[in-house]
Amino acid sequence: MSLSIKDIQAPISAEMDAFERKFRQFMKSEVMLLDQIMNYIVRRKGKQLRPMFVFLTAGISGSITEATYRGAALIELLHTATLVHDDVVDDSNYRRGFFSVNALWKNKIAVLVGDYLLSRGLLLSVDNQDFKLLQIVSNAVREMSEGELLQLAKARRLDITEEVYFEIIRQKTASLISSCCGVGASSAGAPAELVDKMRLFGEKVGLAFQIKDDLFDFGVAEVGKPLGIDIKEKKMTLPLIYALRQSNWTTKRHIINIIKNHSDKPQKVAEVIQFVRDSGGIQYATQAMQKLVEEAKVLLHSFPESTYRASLEGLVQYTIDRSK
Repeated sequence: MSLSIKDIQAPISAEMDAFERKFRQFMKSEVMLLDQIMNYIVRRKGKQLRPMFVFLTAGISGSITEATYRGAALIELLHTATLVHDDVVDDSNYRRGFFSVNALWKNKIAVLVGDYLLSRGLLLSVDNQDFKLLQIVSNAVREMSEGELLQLAKARRLDITEEVYFEIIRQKTASLISSCCGVGASSAGAPAELVDKMRLFGEKVGLAFQIKDDLFDFGVAEVGKPLGIDIKEKKMTLPLIYALRQSNWTTKRHIINIIKNHSDKPQKVAEVIQFVRDSGGIQYATQAMQKLVEEAKVLLHSFPESTYRASLEGLVQYTIDRSK
């Protein structure tokens, strides 16, 4: 049975409340326009899954310290900076159903806001000499950029193998959750091998999270993003890669031709979705996701039983049971 977000948060609810207050302080600026934008960003944050991973992994690895709060804030600051910049690059007017920063304040301001968030995160770490935490998070930001660029380079040719797909999503998505778990363990003063174990746990959860996202594109949930968006954007995801691998040369050429040249036509996108469903792509990707979740739980179970461990297990389950 899946735990609700409220249940998962129970062992760290006081810490999450304190984090919200501290995070608002970290975001403050003397410049009125910046302060206004920071308030807007703070108000429309989502479920706070990233800070939850940080606090729960700190709890399971030792204890939650002041460095844990700074580590969670560092991840939020640097990640928010990348999202603000992403919206400018993608010319996107919405983020989680709200107007994006660039939609409300235009691109130039949005880019400068992203830079400001980045510098706030760096200064927060440097001022407190959290160099280990800064190294973990900076590494994740580098990986996310590399993953995005690798995907763009490969999208032109549509020749992504399963191996390359996993490398892309490891960098693009899993590196961030991995860094949350690494930061949590490191902030609790855990030894290097335990930090590495927590990072590996986060990586497996992140990979499973992304596969779940990819499955939404083929209608594997009641709600979520509209169908076929990845196909329209010419993104090769695991269900599609598997389906193409199973098909003969003629079918393969036909499907790739649709994605390359006709992905703007809804009936053609529907044909690709049906092809993936008929070829067992959904089952294959679902099994790959479940395997990663089981591996993540095995790593978790090497820690003693605790409320933190139970909540982390609930959080893992939540990431793959979610319907959007």
